[in-house]
Amino acid sequence: MASLTSALATTSPSVKPHSSSRTKSLLPVVFKLITNPTLSNSSKLFTSSTNYNSFSEPKTSFTFKSHAIPSNNNSTPCKVQELYVYEINERDRGSPAYLSLSQKSVKSLGDLVCFSNKLYTGDMQKRIGITSGMCILVQHKPEKNGERYEALSSFYFGDYGHMTVQGPYMTYEDSYLAVTGGTGIFLGVIGRVRLHQILFPLKLYHSFYLEGIADLPEELLGEPVEPNLEVEPSPAAQACEPHATIASFTE
Repeated sequence: MASLTSALATTSPSVKPHSSSRTKSLLPVVFKLITNPTLSNSSKLFTSSTNYNSFSEPKTSFTFKSHAIPSNNNSTPCKVQELYVYEINERDRGSPAYLSLSQKSVKSLGDLVCFSNKLYTGDMQKRIGITSGMCILVQHKPEKNGERYEALSSFYFGDYGHMTVQGPYMTYEDSYLAVTGGTGIFLGVIGRVRLHQILFPLKLYHSFYLEGIADLPEELLGEPVEPNLEVEPSPAAQACEPHATIASFTE
């Protein structure tokens, strides 16, 4: 538009800026430029007839896949299976190892406990394998003579595979942790485990409530012994005799 005005000024030097007659003669030229098809098509975006409410964001759909029904078995998703195991520290694995990362004289936030203990079936007749994990100290509770930890642990069941758990672990009361996954027969497992402290850190009793997997093997499901201070594995299980262990139990 500036170049057009400049050109007109060059050819008509006598035109005054406020000459009404000259202004009227230029108006049709200006309107013709605006009504040019190219310009009119692009100007449609700015006309008052544009309905801005007609624009909408693309809709995104989400599909949530349930982990309760793994694709490699015929489990019933609503079925809850119970599994009971004892975790025994027989003081022959150098466990637990306490790392005072806080470097304080009392147990404090950030201190680390690494452990590995032996696992037995709930009836104490078979050696299953081991636990392996660590606990990070979250809070020292002197009024309860204990601590609260954040625990990460694996339970190894020989050829059957293993399960992983995570959650709060209190040394002064029962704790409930999430079952976060597994391998072998535990592939696709979900659920929770109740950790009952019998004698810290030597005897613990675990009650698993599992979903999303096929029926558990009978040899893991013996009638559990009521947890108490005197409970001990059978001599054959402690000696790892062939009939008192599961296949390729984890050592």
